[in-house]
Amino acid sequence: MRSPRSWFPLLGWCAATLSSVALASVAMLPVLRTATANESALISVDQLRESGELTPSPMPPAPEPSAQPTSAPASRSPSAARSPSRAKSKQPPRSSSAPTPTRTTAAPTTTTKDGWTVTDSNGERTYVRSFRVEGGQTVIRASDGVIKLVTATPRDGYSVATVQDTPDNLAVYFNEVNHSFIIHVVWRDDEPFAQVSEIGS
Repeated sequence: MRSPRSWFPLLGWCAATLSSVALASVAMLPVLRTATANESALISVDQLRESGELTPSPMPPAPEPSAQPTSAPASRSPSAARSPSRAKSKQPPRSSSAPTPTRTTAAPTTTTKDGWTVTDSNGERTYVRSFRVEGGQTVIRASDGVIKLVTATPRDGYSVATVQDTPDNLAVYFNEVNHSFIIHVVWRDDEPFAQVSEIGS
């Protein structure tokens, strides 16, 4: 048999529950009284149908969907995503042809031999000589077996004439009546040979 002390908690719980129910009833009394007073104003469903107040009001139209579709975010192209520093720089194509060596030309040397001014340029000799006689003056050039007249200027009372049968043989005449001066140049032994003569009186 339980002792009287073991019933105290149960009795306490019952007392607390009863007091809670009583307080809730007291608190709900004003609400219940208001609802009872307004019961006379309520009407039945049949009365609402007869009066036409039961017709449901039309629903507002639903908003139309936007005509413009939402654009998807542009995907980045692989070329744009690459960093410019990683892009390989195009190197200029290498020239397959080897550089041509430049020819070094030595400065021409000038000497004098038998009255001729000799210019040696890359192994090729050129001979130039000026001849002055009473009938006039002439300049002759000779190189590699070829003799050429550069200038021939006669003095007053003289005329000039040239005779060249072959490239290596040239004669220049300064003539007056019954009198002539002749400059004769031929190519001999790989160099020019000159002879000056006078005919008449």
